[in-house]
Amino acid sequence: MAILKQKITDQYALYCGDSMELLKSIPSESIHLSGYSPPFGGLYHYSSDERDLSNCLDYNEFFVQYEYFVKELFRVTMKGRISAVHCTDIPSSNSGKDHYIDFPGDIIKLHNKYGFKMIARHAIWKEPLWVRNRTMIKNLSHMTTVDDAAYAGVAAADYLLVFRRDDGFNKIPIAHPTGFEYYAGECPIPEEFKRYIGWTGDQKENRWSHQIWRRYASSIWDDIRMNRVVPFQKRDEEDEKHVHPLQLDVYDRLIVLRSNPGETFLEPFAGVGSGGYSAVSNGRRAICCELKEKYYNQMEQNVAMSETDKTYKTTEQCELSL
Repeated sequence: MAILKQKITDQYALYCGDSMELLKSIPSESIHLSGYSPPFGGLYHYSSDERDLSNCLDYNEFFVQYEYFVKELFRVTMKGRISAVHCTDIPSSNSGKDHYIDFPGDIIKLHNKYGFKMIARHAIWKEPLWVRNRTMIKNLSHMTTVDDAAYAGVAAADYLLVFRRDDGFNKIPIAHPTGFEYYAGECPIPEEFKRYIGWTGDQKENRWSHQIWRRYASSIWDDIRMNRVVPFQKRDEEDEKHVHPLQLDVYDRLIVLRSNPGETFLEPFAGVGSGGYSAVSNGRRAICCELKEKYYNQMEQNVAMSETDKTYKTTEQCELSL
């Protein structure tokens, strides 16, 4: 496999290269959990590299290439364990008269084909004006609704699709013997419940953890902090059209909920390393791969920073210092 750069420690392995090629070098059934955002079927372009999935000719060609990836991801995932995909509905254009393509639905069908079964679908709420100002989508404006609501759009939710490799049983339970100790979100939990943090008694009495579980188990995540992201550089106008890291609250929830401390988390399409940062700061090991060198360089800095930000140890450290 051609690797441009790499950094390997006892906590993480970072690679600048093609994640499709990296997967071929990973032993079968060795990954406890994976999570990532694939290129959104042509919605965004991340680089001019011919290996970049965002440069496929069209939506159909994207899925031809993505299918190879999902097949390999199934192979490296342990039986009974989890892979999660962050995605959204894709607008057909930005003409002001566009419609939406069910990208999440097509991802689900592809994963089902190779033995993954969807066990959860979390909708991540986004405030409409915030989305409008960030994306400048033409149909997402108050004026469009005023002029002709037939062409008015919505602030489409992001989705976290959670799949389980379903051809065998999970041999190592993902256990939380003292419940959840750290809440990744913006809605406060009552102060009086803090005395239950690390509760070793009957977990039915653990009111702190139960409050967190109710939010994590919801199909709608409306308490994600949109600006809690790892540092990133502004995009290169000549080479890309999109850069925006996935919120750390999303990764923290996925990793703490769906893996045990010390296990291995895989983040292909790693970008600036949001998943790697979250995995290491929450006591897991990380394998991250990113094709674009500029993103990879930022990822090295971000994941290295995570070694001193052990957010999983205390509920007070809920903000990332930028």
